[in-house]
Amino acid sequence: MFFFKKPAPTGLSIADAVQRAKNGDLVLVDVREHEEVAATGKAKGALHVPLMRMRDMADPRHHDYNSVLRNDACIAVYCASGGRSHSAVQMMRKLGYADVHNIGGFGHWVQAGGAIDAH
Repeated sequence: MFFFKKPAPTGLSIADAVQRAKNGDLVLVDVREHEEVAATGKAKGALHVPLMRMRDMADPRHHDYNSVLRNDACIAVYCASGGRSHSAVQMMRKLGYADVHNIGGFGHWVQAGGAIDAH
């Protein structure tokens, strides 16, 4: 069981993110490192984009752009505790993403009842 402080409000609560992910109207992004995801699994359906790759994969002008990261989608980003996801959100906003939210850490997702993909 995970025990973490709740992340700061971002306009999209973790409970809302869990529900929207269940409904399929949210792009969920895990920005943790490969080793972290391998050790714990990730949120069900989450796209894994390590933070160091975010700028390339979120920029439509870059050859490594991932088209799942549409700038007209609602995007929720998490990491281990919320720090890296904060950086990812700032980076994405500079690239023109408006509806992108830091939902904190993987533990917050689990505490809120979010489904996970086993590792």
